[in-house]
Amino acid sequence: MAVKVLYIKTRKRVEAVDITDSVLNFVKDSNVKDGILFLYVPHTTAGITINENADPSVIDDILNKLNEIVPKIGNYKHIEGNSDSHIKSSIIGVSKNLIIEDGKVILGTWQGIFFLEFDGPRERKIILKILKNE
Repeated sequence: MAVKVLYIKTRKRVEAVDITDSVLNFVKDSNVKDGILFLYVPHTTAGITINENADPSVIDDILNKLNEIVPKIGNYKHIEGNSDSHIKSSIIGVSKNLIIEDGKVILGTWQGIFFLEFDGPRERKIILKILKNE
């Protein structure tokens, strides 16, 4: 299975982009019935998470709490001014694995997949790959 690169253009320094539909469409177009979907963000100041996408206030609360826990201004040594972004990326993580069964990604009723930007606005990418069960 080929690798797909999903390109995202963020608009804010810190924001969440719901990529659920793009990911589900990739799996559907792959025609893979059973396997594992790997999602990987090749950036040191961004991340990926799975959480509720029915109520946008949930993801807003997550971003607000991360900003509170790791403020932009702090006693950081990194001179580029984005240490908080690197820390948030490490907390959230840059990869997720999802199960594909009967041609569908297994997600909970309220779950969505989010790309999290911590040092935007920027042009970003997410790498998607499916490992097919034989």
